[in-house]
Parts: sequence; C-alpha cells; structure tokens
Amino acid sequence: MIYERISLRKFNTYGINVKADRLAAFKLEDNAVRFFRQHKETEQNYLVLGGGSNILFTGDFHGTIIHPEMEGIAMEGKSGSDIIVSAGAGVSWDNLVESTVKNGLGGLENMSLIPGCVGAVAVQNIGAYGVEVKDVIESVKAISLADGSIREFTGDECKFGYRDSVFKHELKGKYLITKILFRLSTRPKLCLEYGSLKDELSKLGSISLANIRKIVISTRQAKLPDPEQIGNAGSFFKNPLVSEAFLESVQKKYPKIPVFRDRSGGVKIPAGWLIEQCGWKGKRIGDAGIHEKQALVIVNHGNATGRELLDLSEKVRKSVADAFGIDLEREVEVI
Repeated sequence: MIYERISLRKFNTYGINVKADRLAAFKLEDNAVRFFRQHKETEQNYLVLGGGSNILFTGDFHGTIIHPEMEGIAMEGKSGSDIIVSAGAGVSWDNLVESTVKNGLGGLENMSLIPGCVGAVAVQNIGAYGVEVKDVIESVKAISLADGSIREFTGDECKFGYRDSVFKHELKGKYLITKILFRLSTRPKLCLEYGSLKDELSKLGSISLANIRKIVISTRQAKLPDPEQIGNAGSFFKNPLVSEAFLESVQKKYPKIPVFRDRSGGVKIPAGWLIEQCGWKGKRIGDAGIHEKQALVIVNHGNATGRELLDLSEKVRKSVADAFGIDLEREVEVI
C-alpha cells in the first residue's frame, strides 16, 4: 500500500506529529522487490521505518518511508540442541521473545519487552542484561533499495558492535531487512551475571527461561516508561565505554561510581548515572523532560516537538561533558 502525505505520529513512539511525502507498506517480500525494481532508475529518498521505537523526527520527511509488515515465526532447522528460528521484519520483537520462551528455546529471554519490530534489531544490535542479539543471529535477509535484489548477510557480514552494525554505516539506507534467522537452543547457556537477575531468580525458586523473562519484564516496567502512556524511545544515549585509566581518574572524585566490565575488555559507565549526577533526573523544559525513574530516558510529556526533545538532549550531553569529560553518544537516530 502507498500512502501520500501521511502523518507519522503512530509510526514513532515519541508520538511526534510530522508528515512524510509518502509511505510504502509491504506485507510480502515479492511486492517490495517489485517496487524497488520499478523505481531503480529514479532518485529516491528512502527511510526504512518499523516500530519507530528508536527514532526522533525533528521535521517532516521529504521522501518515501518504507514500512515492513512481513509477519511469521517459523522453525527453519535443527542441529542437536540448536534450533534455527526465523521471524519476519514486521513481527513485534517481544512477541517473538514470548514465543521462543514458551517453546523452551533460549537466547532471547534477557531481551524481553524491548520495544520495536524484528527488522530493527539487526540494525541496532539490541541488547539487555548482558546479552546482545548478535550472539544469536544466524543470518539476515534483505532487499536492496537501489534495484530490488535480494541478499542474505551472515552474522559476520553484519559487522556487529555495541548498538551498532553495518546497516548504520556503509550500508545505511541501502537495504530493507525482511527476515532474520536466529540460532537458539533447547539447552542454552543462561546469562545471569548482570545486575540482580540471579538474586531475583532465587526468590522465585527456580532458574528457567520463563522466570528470567518474568524478572526482566518486571524490572523494565519498574524503571522504564510505557510508550503507550508517555512518548519515549527508551534509552536515549549509549553507556560510554572507557579505559581503566580514565575510570581511575573519575573514581578519584566519584569513588562510588557504578561500572560494569564489557566482554570486549573495556569498562562501561551507566549513562543514566552520569545524567542523574548532573541533576537532570525528573527535570522538564516545557513538555520535553527526563524520566523521573530513569535518567537515561528522554520523554515527551504531551506536545513537545522533536526539535525541543533534541535540544534537551544536547543540554544533557553538555552537562555530562562538562562534569565528567565524557561525550555521550546518542542511541536514538535523529531525522
């Protein structure tokens, strides 16, 4: 379906009421292939937009929004305890996690309740509670926006990094992800080291995929606002990765600064803690504000514009840079 001059309010979790010149929604891969082949000779300004849970619009979009609506979750293969599960780009991420947990397949449970659709997870390399989605992605199927050709990327070809992938750099705006294949397991290696997961599990009496999911959901709900209730895009900034030497210099002034070791060998400092130390938690400027329970989340209290939310984020960045010498990097994409 092609829509002209359409409002994007329901296509972004900040609820920003901007318009796009047109929006093309595809339920079938074949229709998307046909569309891009028909338009390969013309200059097109495309933006792939799924659930809009990691984007901030600061004005109207002059071009074509590509909206994937491919559905379907299926088991594609089995090798011992490993199970290959595919999901269409338009599938709700948490619906996929719920389905895999119910079927006893481990690998996604720590990423429960992250908003958005499946197609976006490979772009962003989402993660939570010590797990990143790159650890379980087998391959990514995508269509070239330039000519409609189909390509399947291996996990290595996606060049995953911390909240990063090839789709945010050299291939940014060049492919529409239609399906992702995940390698899950009936005998998963559970990741319980992050935060209080293990302690909370002991209270429930048993370690299981269902209980891990239950704890992750309750923890996220306690700290993070529901986009259905108040506009937000979750974590606005990445947790900065610093060297041990830099950490030691900061600890001289802030000896109780919380840290956690990254598997790459670096040290991460919670961005929310840095922002909170600068006095921003719960503050608001007009309808743009910082969430009262989690300083890492910038919220729209009603009628804030994208520009007002961006301006607030820049004030926060400057405060952290002045106080700690750390330049926070946005996790949210600004359009």
